[in-house]
Amino acid sequence: MPFDSLALAVRRATDNTWEVLAPLVYRGDRDTFVVPPGFRTDFASVPRVVVWLFPRSGRYTPAAVLHDWLTDVAVPGGLVSARDADGVFRRVMRELGVPPLRRWLMWCGVRWGALVNPVRRAGWWRDAPRVLALSVLAAPVVVPPAGVIAVALAVYRVAESLVTRLTAGRTPEPEPDVWH
Repeated sequence: MPFDSLALAVRRATDNTWEVLAPLVYRGDRDTFVVPPGFRTDFASVPRVVVWLFPRSGRYTPAAVLHDWLTDVAVPGGLVSARDADGVFRRVMRELGVPPLRRWLMWCGVRWGALVNPVRRAGWWRDAPRVLALSVLAAPVVVPPAGVIAVALAVYRVAESLVTRLTAGRTPEPEPDVWH
Protein backbone atom coordinates (compact mmCIF):
# COMPACT_ATOMS: atom_id res chain seq x y z
CA MET A 1 0.00 0.00 0.00
CA PRO A 2 1.54 3.32 -1.04
CA PHE A 3 0.06 5.29 1.86
CA ASP A 4 0.66 4.66 5.55
CA SER A 5 -3.13 4.68 5.83
CA LEU A 6 -5.97 5.19 3.39
CA ALA A 7 -8.09 6.66 6.19
CA LEU A 8 -8.26 10.25 4.98
CA ALA A 9 -9.23 12.60 7.80
CA VAL A 10 -10.76 15.82 6.43
CA ARG A 11 -13.36 18.41 7.30
CA ARG A 12 -15.22 20.80 5.05
CA ALA A 13 -13.42 24.14 4.90
CA THR A 14 -15.57 25.88 2.25
CA ASP A 15 -18.26 24.81 -0.21
CA ASN A 16 -15.55 23.44 -2.50
CA THR A 17 -12.55 22.64 -0.30
CA TRP A 18 -11.64 20.24 2.46
CA GLU A 19 -9.00 20.60 5.16
CA VAL A 20 -6.71 17.67 5.91
CA LEU A 21 -6.84 16.87 9.65
CA ALA A 22 -4.13 14.19 9.95
CA PRO A 23 -0.97 13.71 7.88
CA LEU A 24 -1.42 11.80 4.63
CA VAL A 25 1.89 9.97 4.15
CA TYR A 26 2.87 8.48 0.78
CA ARG A 27 5.93 6.22 0.58
CA GLY A 28 7.11 5.32 -2.90
CA ASP A 29 10.25 3.45 -3.91
CA ARG A 30 12.26 6.67 -3.97
CA ASP A 31 9.89 9.30 -2.59
CA THR A 32 8.19 10.04 0.69
CA PHE A 33 5.69 12.88 0.66
CA VAL A 34 3.66 14.10 3.62
CA VAL A 35 0.51 16.14 3.12
CA PRO A 36 0.32 17.98 6.44
CA PRO A 37 -2.71 18.78 8.58
CA GLY A 38 -4.22 22.11 7.57
CA PHE A 39 -3.63 21.62 3.85
CA ARG A 40 -6.73 22.39 1.78
CA THR A 41 -7.81 20.30 -1.19
CA ASP A 42 -10.76 20.05 -3.55
CA PHE A 43 -10.04 16.33 -4.05
CA ALA A 44 -9.96 15.74 -7.82
CA SER A 45 -10.02 19.10 -9.61
CA VAL A 46 -12.51 18.07 -12.25
CA PRO A 47 -14.30 20.56 -14.52
CA ARG A 48 -18.02 20.44 -13.86
CA VAL A 49 -18.90 19.33 -17.37
CA VAL A 50 -17.06 16.02 -16.90
CA VAL A 51 -17.93 15.17 -13.29
CA TRP A 52 -20.33 12.57 -14.72
CA LEU A 53 -17.27 10.64 -15.95
CA PHE A 54 -14.71 11.60 -13.31
CA PRO A 55 -16.33 12.30 -9.92
CA ARG A 56 -14.38 14.55 -7.57
CA SER A 57 -13.76 11.61 -5.26
CA GLY A 58 -13.29 7.90 -5.69
CA ARG A 59 -10.61 5.25 -5.37
CA TYR A 60 -8.16 7.92 -6.56
CA THR A 61 -8.94 10.45 -3.80
CA PRO A 62 -5.68 9.98 -1.84
CA ALA A 63 -3.74 10.39 -5.11
CA ALA A 64 -5.72 13.57 -5.88
CA VAL A 65 -5.02 15.05 -2.43
CA LEU A 66 -1.32 14.23 -2.81
CA HIS A 67 -1.33 15.76 -6.30
CA ASP A 68 -2.97 18.95 -4.98
CA TRP A 69 -0.22 19.22 -2.34
CA LEU A 70 2.50 18.52 -4.90
CA THR A 71 1.22 21.17 -7.31
CA ASP A 72 0.39 23.76 -4.63
CA VAL A 73 3.46 23.31 -2.41
CA ALA A 74 6.14 21.01 -3.82
CA VAL A 75 6.24 22.38 -7.39
CA PRO A 76 6.42 26.08 -6.39
CA GLY A 77 8.93 25.10 -3.68
CA GLY A 78 11.18 23.39 -6.22
CA LEU A 79 10.87 19.94 -4.60
CA VAL A 80 9.51 18.32 -7.79
CA SER A 81 8.74 19.43 -11.32
CA ALA A 82 5.13 19.77 -12.43
CA ARG A 83 5.72 16.97 -14.92
CA ASP A 84 6.96 14.71 -12.12
CA ALA A 85 4.02 15.69 -9.89
CA ASP A 86 1.62 14.66 -12.64
CA GLY A 87 3.57 11.43 -13.15
CA VAL A 88 3.41 10.68 -9.42
CA PHE A 89 -0.35 11.23 -9.61
CA ARG A 90 -0.67 8.61 -12.37
CA ARG A 91 1.69 6.17 -10.61
CA VAL A 92 -0.12 6.48 -7.28
CA MET A 93 -3.47 5.90 -9.01
CA ARG A 94 -2.00 2.69 -10.46
CA GLU A 95 -0.82 1.66 -6.98
CA LEU A 96 -4.35 2.32 -5.66
CA GLY A 97 -5.87 0.06 -8.31
CA VAL A 98 -7.47 2.76 -10.47
CA PRO A 99 -8.24 1.22 -13.89
CA PRO A 100 -5.75 2.12 -16.65
CA LEU A 101 -8.07 4.15 -18.89
CA ARG A 102 -9.35 6.26 -15.99
CA ARG A 103 -5.86 7.01 -14.65
CA TRP A 104 -4.46 7.89 -18.08
CA LEU A 105 -7.38 10.19 -18.86
CA MET A 106 -7.08 11.83 -15.44
CA TRP A 107 -3.34 12.26 -16.06
CA CYS A 108 -4.23 13.81 -19.42
CA GLY A 109 -6.54 16.24 -17.63
CA VAL A 110 -3.87 17.37 -15.16
CA ARG A 111 -1.38 17.79 -18.00
CA TRP A 112 -3.89 20.07 -19.81
CA GLY A 113 -4.22 21.94 -16.52
CA ALA A 114 -0.44 22.33 -16.40
CA LEU A 115 -0.43 23.92 -19.85
CA VAL A 116 -2.60 26.82 -18.69
CA ASN A 117 -0.71 27.32 -15.40
CA PRO A 118 2.57 29.25 -15.79
CA VAL A 119 4.04 27.64 -12.65
CA ARG A 120 3.30 24.12 -13.97
CA ARG A 121 3.86 24.64 -17.70
CA ALA A 122 7.58 23.71 -17.87
CA GLY A 123 8.08 20.34 -19.58
CA TRP A 124 4.54 20.25 -20.98
CA TRP A 125 5.66 19.90 -24.58
CA ARG A 126 7.50 16.65 -23.79
CA ASP A 127 4.13 15.08 -22.98
CA ALA A 128 2.20 16.85 -25.74
CA PRO A 129 2.10 13.88 -28.16
CA ARG A 130 0.58 11.56 -25.53
CA VAL A 131 -1.79 14.26 -24.22
CA LEU A 132 -3.01 15.09 -27.71
CA ALA A 133 -3.37 11.42 -28.72
CA LEU A 134 -5.37 10.60 -25.57
CA SER A 135 -7.51 13.70 -26.06
CA VAL A 136 -8.34 12.79 -29.65
CA LEU A 137 -9.19 9.20 -28.67
CA ALA A 138 -11.37 10.30 -25.73
CA ALA A 139 -13.13 13.16 -27.52
CA PRO A 140 -15.93 11.08 -29.15
CA VAL A 141 -16.93 9.74 -25.72
CA VAL A 142 -16.36 12.85 -23.63
CA VAL A 143 -17.23 15.87 -25.81
CA PRO A 144 -20.88 15.14 -26.78
CA PRO A 145 -22.19 14.66 -23.21
CA ALA A 146 -19.94 17.45 -21.91
CA GLY A 147 -21.42 19.81 -24.53
CA VAL A 148 -24.98 18.95 -23.49
CA ILE A 149 -24.05 19.41 -19.83
CA ALA A 150 -22.38 22.77 -20.57
CA VAL A 151 -25.58 24.03 -22.21
CA ALA A 152 -27.72 22.70 -19.34
CA LEU A 153 -25.44 24.38 -16.78
CA ALA A 154 -25.67 27.69 -18.65
CA VAL A 155 -29.48 27.47 -18.75
CA TYR A 156 -29.55 26.62 -15.05
CA ARG A 157 -27.27 29.59 -14.22
CA VAL A 158 -29.64 31.94 -16.06
CA ALA A 159 -32.71 30.43 -14.36
CA GLU A 160 -31.07 30.62 -10.94
CA SER A 161 -30.09 34.26 -11.53
CA LEU A 162 -33.65 35.15 -12.58
CA VAL A 163 -35.22 33.41 -9.59
CA THR A 164 -32.72 35.08 -7.25
CA ARG A 165 -33.61 38.52 -8.66
CA LEU A 166 -37.35 37.83 -8.48
CA THR A 167 -37.18 36.69 -4.87
CA ALA A 168 -34.71 39.33 -3.63
CA GLY A 169 -35.98 41.15 -0.58
CA ARG A 170 -38.63 38.59 0.29
CA THR A 171 -38.92 37.08 3.72
CA PRO A 172 -36.78 33.95 3.95
CA GLU A 173 -38.57 30.63 4.11
CA PRO A 174 -39.15 29.47 7.67
CA GLU A 175 -37.04 26.61 8.95
CA PRO A 176 -38.97 23.32 8.93
CA ASP A 177 -40.18 21.97 12.25
CA VAL A 178 -38.10 19.13 13.51
CA TRP A 179 -40.03 16.15 14.82
CA HIS A 180 -38.49 14.04 17.54
